[in-house]
Amino acid sequence: MRTAIRSGILDRGYKMPPVRELAWQLGITPGTVARAYKMAAEEGLVETAVGRGTFVSGALVVEEATPPPLIHPTSAEGLDFRAIRVPNSGQDAVIRRIMAGMAGRESCDMIDYPTPETDYEARDAVAGWVEPERVGRFGPDEVILGLGAQNAVNVVLQTVLHGTTPVILTEELAYPGWRHAARLLRAEIVGIEMDGEGIRPDRFEEALRRHGAQVLITAAEVQSPTTTRTTLARRQEIARLARKYQVQIIEDDCHCITRPDIPNYRALCPERGWYISSLTKAVSAALRFGFIIAPEEQAGRARQVAQSTFYGLPQPMLDLCAELISSGEAERFRAMSEARVLQRVKEAVNILGQWDIRWRPDVPFIWLRLPQGWRASSFARACGDRGIRIKAADEFSLPEGRAPHSVRVGLNPNISDAEFEAALSTMSGLLASPPVNVDL
Repeated sequence: MRTAIRSGILDRGYKMPPVRELAWQLGITPGTVARAYKMAAEEGLVETAVGRGTFVSGALVVEEATPPPLIHPTSAEGLDFRAIRVPNSGQDAVIRRIMAGMAGRESCDMIDYPTPETDYEARDAVAGWVEPERVGRFGPDEVILGLGAQNAVNVVLQTVLHGTTPVILTEELAYPGWRHAARLLRAEIVGIEMDGEGIRPDRFEEALRRHGAQVLITAAEVQSPTTTRTTLARRQEIARLARKYQVQIIEDDCHCITRPDIPNYRALCPERGWYISSLTKAVSAALRFGFIIAPEEQAGRARQVAQSTFYGLPQPMLDLCAELISSGEAERFRAMSEARVLQRVKEAVNILGQWDIRWRPDVPFIWLRLPQGWRASSFARACGDRGIRIKAADEFSLPEGRAPHSVRVGLNPNISDAEFEAALSTMSGLLASPPVNVDL
């Protein structure tokens, strides 16, 4: 079909045979023909008119609208409650001091490509930064470095996905970057229903049976946008099902800035659990220093994918981040970030506590479920009109998923106390005065 349409054998406007008729002519099932028609429609080759049939449109590819950016500039107008920012605790001065010290060292590592030998010090520093009680036994050889957590997710997906139509499972509301990663890799992403303990195991198993997924991406410790923390019992059940159905688990832990005491999926399922995090939310987003702790015996393949994608992190960045971690400065900034988040959460709960919010003292955002009369998009617009930028639930919903009437409010630590409190008070006032004309 594709070749005939693109080569002009089938002219624009040509009416394709009905599904059952073509299936009979070719000796194949109607389901196969229906899937082919669906794929052709997605590529813009045909158009289907209800009651009339399927017609050749002649287009090569349907141009998709440019997705919204994952990062919005800090210079944008209004107060930023969208992004999760790291507190300004003096990182700039410390980073510049370390860079100045690096400039005075005699080294021959600044003229060649990075290798597993030249990035060993940074990988060893990561091995000392991540608690083995959480991720299980590992060493520098199981660490793969990436350009932040998002890049690390892409590396792991490229390592484990296979086939022409791979399927990824994730929470029903999830970080938009995972959706973008799936689109780039031509993978289908399917949402799994959650409850207060995390992903529901029965829905997880149902999706595995229905879709034959290869990967689960999850944020078990700090789920964005809902703040949910998956319980240990629930993690154990998900790990059991992953073993049963031979599914890889990618745990993105980048929003966690504390030192939790519950083991994650790599500890519970070391042969198929991938742990991903970065210094972005705890130390500095400017460094773009992320890391993967791979399952047993899979680190080599992931390192090869990383090398094929970007060769490796620049040596100055490796040296800088290794020094930040090994000197204790990274841990000092992490502790200050944790304290600042706690302070902001208390301020937010004091002002918005009368509303239906989900919050945790260790999470730098709140999940606000809107009262009757507000929709997520209209509330976000109303806040935007008042110079306050937030994220509607629509931005976290999957292509086939439903978005609740909720918004995520990032507790920006770098806004002044007066501006922060005034903005939340404005939100509270809006919540108390929903639009009069609402289409329920």
